[in-house]
Amino acid sequence: MHQEVGLIATVAVSFVFAAILGYAADRLRLPPLVGYLMAGILMGPFTPGFVADTALAGQLAEMGVILLMFGVGLHFSASDLLAVRGIAVPGAIGRIILATLLGIGLCKLWGWSLGAGIVLGLSLSVASTVVLLKALEERNLVNAASGRVAVGWLIVEDLVMVLALVLLPALAELLGGNASDTTNHGLGELPLVLTIGLTLLKVAAFAAMAIFLGPRIVPWLLTMIARTGSRELFTLTVLAIALGIAFGSAAIFGVSFALGAFFAGVVMSESQLSHRAAADSLPLQNAFSVLFFVSVGMLFDPSILVRQPLAVIGALALVILGKGIITFLIVILLRYPISMGLTLAGGLAQIGEFSFILAGLGVSLGLLPHEGQDLILAAAILSITLNPIVIFATDGLKKYIHSKWPSLWESYGRSRQKALGKELEKIRALGEERERQHQLKMQQLIETFPLFSEVDEDAQEELLLLFKAKSAPPGERVIRRGDRGDSMYFISSGAVEVRLASGAIRLEPGAFFGEMALLTGGRRTADVIAVDFCQFEVLERRDFNMFMSHHPHLRAAVSEMAQQRTEMNVLRQQREKSMDLS
Repeated sequence: MHQEVGLIATVAVSFVFAAILGYAADRLRLPPLVGYLMAGILMGPFTPGFVADTALAGQLAEMGVILLMFGVGLHFSASDLLAVRGIAVPGAIGRIILATLLGIGLCKLWGWSLGAGIVLGLSLSVASTVVLLKALEERNLVNAASGRVAVGWLIVEDLVMVLALVLLPALAELLGGNASDTTNHGLGELPLVLTIGLTLLKVAAFAAMAIFLGPRIVPWLLTMIARTGSRELFTLTVLAIALGIAFGSAAIFGVSFALGAFFAGVVMSESQLSHRAAADSLPLQNAFSVLFFVSVGMLFDPSILVRQPLAVIGALALVILGKGIITFLIVILLRYPISMGLTLAGGLAQIGEFSFILAGLGVSLGLLPHEGQDLILAAAILSITLNPIVIFATDGLKKYIHSKWPSLWESYGRSRQKALGKELEKIRALGEERERQHQLKMQQLIETFPLFSEVDEDAQEELLLLFKAKSAPPGERVIRRGDRGDSMYFISSGAVEVRLASGAIRLEPGAFFGEMALLTGGRRTADVIAVDFCQFEVLERRDFNMFMSHHPHLRAAVSEMAQQRTEMNVLRQQREKSMDLS
């Protein structure tokens, strides 16, 4: 075997174990992610047998989170974020504060320091994006109001955690830990107030660039790449944008990879090619999100369940019961419906990506004992595994409250719900109208030029990008005999006359002309004059050759039609010549 195959071995064994145990979990009527977590535990250093490279697995899992958040951003928009700000911002911040206080209380019972309590509380206060999105997708709630609120809530949590990751090293000594020179993005020597200010300034600069520059650059870049007709280059560009922005945002602005990828998706959603980008990135999202769950399982030491069972139960109770009750009460206090409160309480009653980052930072700063990191991992594993049961329980509670107090269920928070629903509906309607206009263009293309029904939808979209609109008033010479052939014309409306030596041929909408010079490389053989006001879709020489090289059957069809037209012209000339002789 070749040396240094840790990456290949980690990926290969992860996928094999995850596939087998995921299928086994499904047969036992459990979510497949339970099987993925068990695969990670079996591959981890705390169980016998094969031991995977946990560092590599963690980085691969981070890539999964990046691609997943990128996919969420493709179906989200800045308007969505603004629409849910009234509940997402106070809800996320309020829950982080209250859950952190509960964490501090738990650590006081265990005799741990204030610093340990803050790290533990912060780690347990945030939810996993991967788990939440899987739950929303299974229940078809991603595009519902509660789903939009949940995603917005998580984005706010991510922003708060970015600030927490910067502040912890600065406050480590005050909290009983040790300062770190390798953290804080070079801000460790600055005063605390200035550190906070610079962090907020960086995040604001990143958001401003994403909102104002991104929509101008990314859609243009995607269009340029799509015009090449290379599918692999388009997919590569989509991944380059997602991973490049994610890495750049972390390296330059200090925000998380996941947050950077989310904004990359939001920016790309402004392009008409966003649905194609989503389809191309979906297989990788699914594959790498599996690695996220496997990597979580690798970090878990099952012996903590025996060594500290009460502490594990306490941490798990904080995550499921504590956070669930806090979430529900915040939603109710903000006067949103009971159903939304229960949906968010169930979906957000778990912990994930940021929890592990915070726990690792807390240990490195001497704030959190290694035992605390094991407790956080145990709470993560168990809460993720139990999350489907928690969601099922909240659904049952919804039915009970609905049947027990129907008037309260129907009336409470409905005004807020309607206002939010109307705002989200307007945003959705704008997106649907844009998609409808796009589909209408595709339909008109096929109806006007049936020739293009022979190629798939991606190729039809490519044509729409390659076409250049051109118009001509009555009497204008569109093509001159003897000129070099530089483009092919498709008639959208109006009519033209192709004037040959033997006479004129009228061409109407759906017809095309100018292809012979492109196919043969020769000069124009006829004048083409606009009969009335004409609209053309023009395919330039380079684009014609590129597109036809990817679709040889279409080139053959155009060549055959051009040959038939030439033969008809020859026959017509011969017929007219014979008539003259007679």
